Amino acid sequence: MKIGYIRVSTAEQNTIRQEILMKELGVDEIYIDKMSGKNTNRPQLNAMIDYVRRGDTVIVSEISRFARNTKDLLELIETLSSKGVEFVSKKESIDTTTPTGKFMLTIFGAVAELEREYILQRQREGIAAAKDMGKYNGRKKKEYSDTDRVMAKWRDGKITAAAAMKELGMSKSTFYRRVR
Repeated sequence: MKIGYIRVSTAEQNTIRQEILMKELGVDEIYIDKMSGKNTNRPQLNAMIDYVRRGDTVIVSEISRFARNTKDLLELIETLSSKGVEFVSKKESIDTTTPTGKFMLTIFGAVAELEREYILQRQREGIAAAKDMGKYNGRKKKEYSDTDRVMAKWRDGKITAAAAMKELGMSKSTFYRRVR
């Protein structure tokens, strides 16, 4: 069987481009994660790995959709290999059925990791520059009306903590941080 794995970084991003590719490639089953690829703790990735069996081929649109660092990539490929499953990355034209494909997989995995590190570095530099210019102050603090009145009711035992949080529209962690 051909098994497709699709990943986008957030729930807001769409998977259409990758889904079209999988359809064109005649993929039998597709697993989709809408979360960061920073680690391999992804529900659909794990479900896919449990599902595949000897003779299957896992197909991804590009390596960065499968793993963000070389270590994770090689561990995932080793897991698939131990189950007798091949791996294909369409963008990089990598096919682990060949020695060259296995070698290229390592190279492209390292390049994907390097690219991710560059993105993070540029982001940190941009934030630092914006802070220096006074244009970046982080997230604005949320204002809650009637905080003192509601907290007083809670301290006097007139309402529960849950009721106070609900009345204020405040999360549990924010509530207890403010109480301290």
